[in-house]
Amino acid sequence: MMEIDNKELENKFQQKIDRDIKIEPNDWMPDAYRTTLIRQISQHAHSEVVGMLPEGNWITRAPNLRRKAVLLAKVQDEAGHGLYLYSAAETLGADREQTIDDLHSGKAKYSSIFNYPTLTWADMGAVGWLVDGAAIMNQVPLCRCSYGPYARAMIRVCKEESFHQRQGFEIMTKLAGGAIEQKEMAQDALNRFWWPALMMFGPSDADSSHTEQSMKWKIKRHTNDELRQMFVDVTVPQIETLGLTVPDPDVKWNEVKGRYDYGPIDWDEFWQVVGGNGPCNKERVDARRKAKEDGKWVVEAAMAFTNKRNSKKSA
Repeated sequence: MMEIDNKELENKFQQKIDRDIKIEPNDWMPDAYRTTLIRQISQHAHSEVVGMLPEGNWITRAPNLRRKAVLLAKVQDEAGHGLYLYSAAETLGADREQTIDDLHSGKAKYSSIFNYPTLTWADMGAVGWLVDGAAIMNQVPLCRCSYGPYARAMIRVCKEESFHQRQGFEIMTKLAGGAIEQKEMAQDALNRFWWPALMMFGPSDADSSHTEQSMKWKIKRHTNDELRQMFVDVTVPQIETLGLTVPDPDVKWNEVKGRYDYGPIDWDEFWQVVGGNGPCNKERVDARRKAKEDGKWVVEAAMAFTNKRNSKKSA
């Protein structure tokens, strides 16, 4: 009898999805849908927070006051995105502290791109332009995600990410149009971040274990490979506008398909980085773990104050 009831609930749930009716926190949902969303949203939140690290490292070293102020605002935005997303995960019953502990223990993942070092100021341009550009490509469709709180959170996130992408492209424009050394710096940053940016969309569709079901539930609206192709098609003309060289000799316009062809991705590198063996994996997780440990006194002080105030009220 219970099996029949669950089947009926699942059918009604899928009908709502098919009709583009948002699923809200108090609505019935399959356990697998809830689990998938918690995994995706928490990993998204981790990516926003870990993504502050390579940029925060450049705030004091930015070339002028304007650049410092803009980069500081961007890092603050990323912190806010993390908070929105942790809150969205909590509406599904996730425990925020547990999800953060999962990040610190290595159980939870975050975007592989943040395990690469930012060696020069041009990297701040490449991160804003390529990394945030790839994020926008991935996240704009999430504004139509079937889960209401996630979709609504993404509207503001995408608006702010669009600013970040423009800021990065402006840095690259200045460098590419500057002295020979500056243009070389821009090209070097592009060379190092091009392939990791393509990897940001996740494994190829043939190797993605979650895509098919996420598409059926309308958590995702496009496959990994579709999003990757869209990113390449938008970004290659931008590279040409900058007067830089695409770091892939196989990139060429395919007249028949109406899109750019590109070379093979080194998936061995991708899985190595995802598995914790990237250039900065340990450094990133250690930094987040240390931040939590160093900030415990703030939480304890706030809790002590709250308990004291509640005791006075009770008295």
